[in-house]
Parts: sequence; structure tokens; C-alpha cells
Amino acid sequence: MLLELARWLQQLEDLFRLFGYLTLRGILAALTALFLSLWLGPAAIRRLAQLKGGQPIRKEGPQSHFSKAGTPTMGGGLILVTVALSVLLWGDLRNRYVWLVLAVMAAFGAIGWYDDWIKIVRRDPNGLKSRWKYLLQSIFGLAAGLFLYYSADVPAATTFYIPLFKAVALPMVSISFVAIAYFWIVGFSNAVNLTDGLDGLAIMPTVLVACALAVFAYASGPVKFSEYLQIPYIPGAGELIVICAAIAGAGLGFLWFNTYPAMVFMGDIGALALGAVLGTVAVIVRQELILVVMGGVFVVETLSVMIQVASFKLTGKRVFRMAPIHHHFELKGWPEPRVIVRFWIISVILVLVGLATLKVR
Repeated sequence: MLLELARWLQQLEDLFRLFGYLTLRGILAALTALFLSLWLGPAAIRRLAQLKGGQPIRKEGPQSHFSKAGTPTMGGGLILVTVALSVLLWGDLRNRYVWLVLAVMAAFGAIGWYDDWIKIVRRDPNGLKSRWKYLLQSIFGLAAGLFLYYSADVPAATTFYIPLFKAVALPMVSISFVAIAYFWIVGFSNAVNLTDGLDGLAIMPTVLVACALAVFAYASGPVKFSEYLQIPYIPGAGELIVICAAIAGAGLGFLWFNTYPAMVFMGDIGALALGAVLGTVAVIVRQELILVVMGGVFVVETLSVMIQVASFKLTGKRVFRMAPIHHHFELKGWPEPRVIVRFWIISVILVLVGLATLKVR
């Protein structure tokens, strides 16, 4: 929106040409989302409290969480609103990737909203039945994958790349591409949701991964950068830096209220949407495997649940004291802030490892 205005104004004054630079608009998007979150946050929390939008706590969860019952949830809606507003202000609305990512965010956010609504109104901590949630996620995930495949304008956009090996690139047909896009979008949507079990645990890794994906998006857009770094050139992908930066800004603003002890919880509305967005951006910039590394905390949380369920069904025994794995460490006696900060530190390390692959080819 403002980019179009700047394009018109630069005919009168060259100074407005600055708004054509992705780096500037990325910074402005992050700051806009951050300040909107800090400004709207208190009112949003009060409104959720008035609506009695308190989080029901699972009886089988750690006893230390029982005191959190009634804390307003669905705070992730604040993240989605501020990200959308920031992107509409500073993003290039002619770019198809911008609209696709916003559509994915809105679709998965709607699924999360309905799930949270059931938890709050019906006081059912299980929320939307898993089969219906997965069906809706599958529909939107497949739709996004099909759109990306059939709108691809360069071979690189549908090629699977192996990190660290510049000569290893596997062209994909429609079925394989859509399958990978589907698993990454739906998989990371659920992975972030599983991680969102402690105050601030999910949002900080999300911010870190979004910042790293912004770097990959910026490098994938211009031909010179992509050739120098030997990463796939995806025309238009650079514009995703605005979305990633907005997520980082909105996430930090939300963390102001979500840090321990949380004043508001993200809820499925935020976790499902943010995870799907990270997966979508990774697919667009062709860095699916790098996302697995940088989002290693999300991956391990998901694997811990899968291992726990499989072990209990096959042997009747549990591998962890409780899954996801952050509850395992809680039951071992780690205070909640210690679990959170240590997972943050691990996320920082993994993101740095992922960024290092930019030059190691």
C-alpha cells in the first residue's frame, strides 16, 4: 500500500526511491508489527479476559500448570493481525508470494481459531477433533503446494536442493513437489503447535527462524546474490523478507506479554498459522532441509510425541516422563524458565548452523 504511494511520489522526489529497497521495508515492517503489538496488546488481553477466553488445562498435564487455568488464550490472533497490517503497508502487493503466504496464514489461523473456540466455549481442552483438524490442514496445504507448482516460472522453483552440495539438485514432478510442500506446511504447522506448551517457548524460536528465512529469501531474489552464494534463484522470493520481518517484529511484541509468567497464551490460532507460514516460506525459497535444521526444536518436540505414542502402543512403556519433550524436563525438576531459555539457546545455535550453509556449498 505505502509502496505504491512511494512509487508515485518518487516521480516528484527521488528520496522516496528508498522505499523500493527490501532491507528498508523489512526493517519498517518489523518495527510496525512490533509497535502495533505493544500498542494493541493490553486492550486485546483485556478483551479476551472479558470474554472469559481462558485456557483450559489438561488434567493429565504437569501439576505446575494448573495455576495457569484461566489465563487468556487466542493471543496469537494479535500476531496475525499485526503481521497482516504490516505486510499490507510495506509489502509489494503485486507479488503473488505475498498473497499466498497471507492466505496460508489466514487459513491455518482460521483452523486454530475454531479449535480455540471449542476449547473456550465448550470447555474442552482437546479442542477440534484431530481428524477434522488434519483434514482442513491437508486441504489448505495441498492447495498451497498445487499453486506453487503450477505458478512456478523457473525450473529452480520446483527443484529439490540438498544443503552443502552445490551440484545436487533433483527436479520434481507435480506429485513429488506437492507432497513435499504439503508435508512441510502441515508438518511445521503442527510442530509449532506442539512446542507451544510453555510461556514463550514457541514464539522465540519462531522469531529466530523467521529472521533466518528472511536472509534466505533476500539472497534468493536478486540474481547476483543467488549466483554468488550458489543457491536457487527464485524471482520475487525476495519480497518474503517483509513477511518474515513482520513475523519477527510481531513475535517480539507478543513475547512482551507471553514471557514467563504469561499474561496471554498464543493458542492454536497463532501456532498453527505461524508454523504453516514458516513451512510455506521454506518451500518457496527451496530451503526445506535447512528449515528442518533451523527449526530443530520444533522437529524434536514432534518426534518426542511420535516416539512416545509408538513406544506406548507397541510395548506399553513410555520413553519420556511426558511428551512433548519440554514436559519431560519439567517433570525432571527443571523450572519452567530454565527449560524455556535453554530451548531458546538451542534454537540460536541451530539457526546459526543453518545460516552457515549459505557459504558452505
